[in-house]
Amino acid sequence: SDDGSLLLSTVESLFEGFDLILVMKYFLMWLKGNWWAHNKVFDIGGTTMAAMDRIASGVDPVKAGGVGERDNGNGSLMRILPVALRYHNESIEVIIDRAHRASAITHAHPVSKIACGLYCAVAALILNGMTFYESLRGISEIAAGAYGSAPWNKELTRFRRILGGELARLPEDEIRSTGYVVDTLEASLWCLLGTGSFSEAVLKAVNLGDDADTTGCVTGGLAGLIYGYGAIPPEWIEALSGKGDIDDLIDKFIAAKNRQPIVPAHEEIIGDGLMLDD
Repeated sequence: SDDGSLLLSTVESLFEGFDLILVMKYFLMWLKGNWWAHNKVFDIGGTTMAAMDRIASGVDPVKAGGVGERDNGNGSLMRILPVALRYHNESIEVIIDRAHRASAITHAHPVSKIACGLYCAVAALILNGMTFYESLRGISEIAAGAYGSAPWNKELTRFRRILGGELARLPEDEIRSTGYVVDTLEASLWCLLGTGSFSEAVLKAVNLGDDADTTGCVTGGLAGLIYGYGAIPPEWIEALSGKGDIDDLIDKFIAAKNRQPIVPAHEEIIGDGLMLDD
């Protein structure tokens, strides 16, 4: 679906460092078919598509993302993990800032940015040696510092079940796996809290229904960090479409060094055949 293919496009965009022009370039290539499974992609979110239309028409990517309440779908959360993977050795402030900026290309509302910031913070803490449970406790303090003032603080209450430690006690009928970004983040963390293996967590996420592919994607990203690559069922890996290309992409991503990107101008990208068809 769009989850995996757009996440892989994000990975590719970070080879040379972090720059929104490069991210935008690979997103537009994605819309032309890059990283599509079986030469097609499905379930592209409306907020993502609207932002890509604006970018392709020449709008600065910094200003392209949706800022309305109805733009708080999970379309940026599903692709944000590579930011944490690439920059987990940076300060938490840098990681959160880059998560916000990467989200804002398509989803620029503070709620979407907070969800991406918290998710990347959890991932970075795990990568830097914390257990999953320790990372959840850690983000409460991080959130107080990062989101304690305007305009963030009025939106932070939406994440109270995560930051207040309530998730583990909630029954399944109180977990929603809709396309709303807060629901997706809650559902994913809840699945990880209530399971003990990679496959168990991902299957629990998918079986919640509704926006199953995105809940599974967001859950699976953290599950991979918690349990490791070796915990993924081999038959799942072998079933991947384009597995060889994905393996090559991952090798390049791991080998990538922080370096100054050679960034084409926005006008050069738009003029290089990457505009969307009418």
